[in-house]
Amino acid sequence: MSTREAILINTPDSARMLAALELSPAPEPSAGPTVWTARTQYVPWPKAYGGDLVAQGVRAMQSSFAEMDPQQAHKSLHSMHSYFMRPGDVDAEITYEVENLRDGRGYSTRQVRAYQHGKIIYTGLGSFSVPQDGPEYFPALEDCIAGAIPAPEDVPSAAEALTTQGVLGSPEPGTAQTAEVSDALHRAADYWAHGRSFDIRHVPGPVYVAADPSCTPRQALWLKTFESLPSDDPAVHQAALAYACDYTILEPSLRAIGAHWTAEGFVSASLDHSMWFHRPARVDDWLLYLSESQNVSGQRGLSGGRFYTRDGTLVASLAQEGMIRLPR
Repeated sequence: MSTREAILINTPDSARMLAALELSPAPEPSAGPTVWTARTQYVPWPKAYGGDLVAQGVRAMQSSFAEMDPQQAHKSLHSMHSYFMRPGDVDAEITYEVENLRDGRGYSTRQVRAYQHGKIIYTGLGSFSVPQDGPEYFPALEDCIAGAIPAPEDVPSAAEALTTQGVLGSPEPGTAQTAEVSDALHRAADYWAHGRSFDIRHVPGPVYVAADPSCTPRQALWLKTFESLPSDDPAVHQAALAYACDYTILEPSLRAIGAHWTAEGFVSASLDHSMWFHRPARVDDWLLYLSESQNVSGQRGLSGGRFYTRDGTLVASLAQEGMIRLPR
């Protein structure tokens, strides 16, 4: 059964993400790299979500420490660097190979490669370290934002924003809806609102179906999983954070050039991705995700981002470049 056939209805829970994070050992153990298989989550288009590949790559690399001696087994991921080489097929199984490049006393390095239909589609490098104490610094949240950020409870959810814009459910009174919403747009809106395992709330509003008129090259958003995760393992929450970051990281670049996700003829794809994990955090508590476009040129956009806890602690940083192709 395909992923599309298995999940027909979008529901505001975290089942899809948890299913994506479940890896299975390959039926025939390899004498070389450790091999795992996984399935991507449902999306309303043929190309798999890039966060699936990143998060599954994280879980595959983390799993390589499971049967090692205690000195190695308690290492945790502190950085990873990824390249998306081909689009992932949402209806096909993915095979992940993990190669142990080095194990030192303080640091270990892993490489993960994802294959589908006999071709490599994704590769990543991960660096793991033992816990270490020392001086700490991070940019204060108030130094990274202009003005106050409203509390997540005061920001419209994706479902509320899309309903107000007239593409999900019944538009609010006074909402102008100049054309009938297409089936494809309705499926996309329902997925954005309910199908991504995360409650995502944009400040300012989202760019799903309309551009940011100010062309401001930055945004903030609150996010957390729709429901509490069944695991307290920091490694699971780390993988879940990696899973979520690809949803919106290109949006500051879209804002900067006056574009939005449903612009006619718009095509996007993740190209490369880097992420640094500074401190543990739970993804089922609200996190503030700040992101800003660094450059748009050559039909590519580069954005950087930071994740803060609600009390202002920096937990992760990332950078990603993606293809942004609009009709000329």
